[in-house]
Amino acid sequence: MNREITQPQLAAPTRTFTVLLSPTRRAARLARLLATAYLGDWGIACESAAHIVAELAANAAIHGRVVGRDFRLGLVVHGDALLRIEVSDARGECLPPGPGATAVPAEDAEHGRGLLIVEALADRWGVVPGPFPRKTIWAEIDLAR
Repeated sequence: MNREITQPQLAAPTRTFTVLLSPTRRAARLARLLATAYLGDWGIACESAAHIVAELAANAAIHGRVVGRDFRLGLVVHGDALLRIEVSDARGECLPPGPGATAVPAEDAEHGRGLLIVEALADRWGVVPGPFPRKTIWAEIDLAR
């Protein structure tokens, strides 16, 4: 007897927000402010999301910067259950280590903790290469906890 195993399907996105921002520190700050404002308007108070957006946007502005190319911030809410944060930049050849592979920086290092923060705050996160020359770092937060 053959049985088909199915995964539970998420509801269609109920809310989405996408914006292109210049790869600067000011735009990274704006990404956090916009995310906080939109999530607040949608009735989602999630401080973890603000921190994740700040870290991913800062990484896009610093490590994913290509002159003349923007980075993209995307927020997607599925029902009352899931928030997905995506930040895409134009440096697809520079993939960060994936979940669980992020090295702890030296104690006196000034950089290198951003993805550790994302890993600590998100329920899941990952890296999707492409389409060339882009890459997308995504993080998901379960809202129904």
